[in-house]
Amino acid sequence: MGFTYVIEHMEEDEETTKAIPPWVELEYAHMRTLAGPDAHVQFTSLSQSSCDYLESVFASSHSPLPPSSSSQDRKAQVSFHRERVMQRMLSSSIPLDKVCLLDPKAEKELATEDGDGRFEWFLFGGILGDDPPRDRTSELRVRGFPTRHLGPVQMTTDTALGVTRLVVQDRIPLKEIPYIDQPTIRFNAKESVEMPFRYISDDTKEPRLPPGMKELLQEDLNKTFDF
Repeated sequence: MGFTYVIEHMEEDEETTKAIPPWVELEYAHMRTLAGPDAHVQFTSLSQSSCDYLESVFASSHSPLPPSSSSQDRKAQVSFHRERVMQRMLSSSIPLDKVCLLDPKAEKELATEDGDGRFEWFLFGGILGDDPPRDRTSELRVRGFPTRHLGPVQMTTDTALGVTRLVVQDRIPLKEIPYIDQPTIRFNAKESVEMPFRYISDDTKEPRLPPGMKELLQEDLNKTFDF
């Protein structure tokens, strides 16, 4: 059985409207793939409207999927909650010392032995990918969780989850994971955008972006030139 990855949603989230930006939706969807089929990804501290919206988007993902050739069977189970992580821990009978907070300011680096059973949940203050970082993880740090960091370079939340999975589940040391830092995403000969984060490198030495993210970035880039 895999681990539970908890994303404490920290984006502005209005109760009366769908306030999940498209790029956040893409990152959240990507986490299911990065976490793998044996894992559970929980999103906490969402408004009711965001819960309803995300549940409709991920409607087929709430129960373990039967074996099939579909790519769906390689994705994690997912659930969405209005409660904050502390409430989820209480209702799930998970003690504080079994939850590891991924904190850029932690003293200890995440290590393969952290997957030996000492932790059951890995907690992320999402979205981690602010540039410059706004240290929203501080809101969770004060709770007293055990903490680990993922190195000195800022990551997007989905990348942070993927790196954590590689270390604790696949037992790949943090420094042996192939990375690409601040990649330039090229759309054509004249258009490109530099991403100010660290990404996992894929087999073609390209950054592992969420499916649809490149198209969204190009769309946003084109909007800036719309007059």
